[in-house]
Amino acid sequence: MHVLLLEDNARLAALFVEGLRREGFVTHAVGTLADAEAAVASTSYDAVVVDRGLPDGDGLDLVRRLRHEPGAPPVLVLTARGEVREVCEGLDLGADDYMVKPISLRELVSRLNVARRRGGRAAPMLTLGRLELDQVSRAMTLGGQAFDLPNRERTLLEALLRAAPRPVTKEALEGRLASLNRTVQPNAVEVYVHRLRSRLAEAKAGLTIRTVRGLGYRLEVAEAEEGAAP
Repeated sequence: MHVLLLEDNARLAALFVEGLRREGFVTHAVGTLADAEAAVASTSYDAVVVDRGLPDGDGLDLVRRLRHEPGAPPVLVLTARGEVREVCEGLDLGADDYMVKPISLRELVSRLNVARRRGGRAAPMLTLGRLELDQVSRAMTLGGQAFDLPNRERTLLEALLRAAPRPVTKEALEGRLASLNRTVQPNAVEVYVHRLRSRLAEAKAGLTIRTVRGLGYRLEVAEAEEGAAP
């Protein structure tokens, strides 16, 4: 499960990120509303957890925006603002859950799992060409056969597949690699995208990773698969 955490308290964010990663959640943390909006525009998340009191606005502004987007992930509010009127405001604006700090990691994990069951992505399978990803088991197949990849290449391919046809920024892909709790070198994305391209070509996957100048990388069906002219 890929989670975006919007929390401006760096220490608290680090604690939740570390805890969620131990529980198997791929977690990306940002500290401002602007960064969160950029993240959801470039990356596909299974859930978003937002604080309210942010340096550049109220986290409910993101709730309001995502409520009107088709296929948007569940959004959970996690804040110190716990007055009844504030809770009702968040839920009325479209939040899938409203949690008041302090909260234990165990409760947050449980609420994320509930949100996934209630409002996760409508389709359990993500498909592009012959590539399929089961969003529940995370099993990946190519033409009906298991498509096994080293962990880093698989992590990038899953991120690109979830976002397709939108491009994914280099920064977002670096974040996915960093979520594996390993040191990420400055050119890591380029290295692993190159390796992934080679593996897709070797498997005759019929997919290509296009570099979109200024935007990042996009996973596409190769032109031959679409029947387009070379």
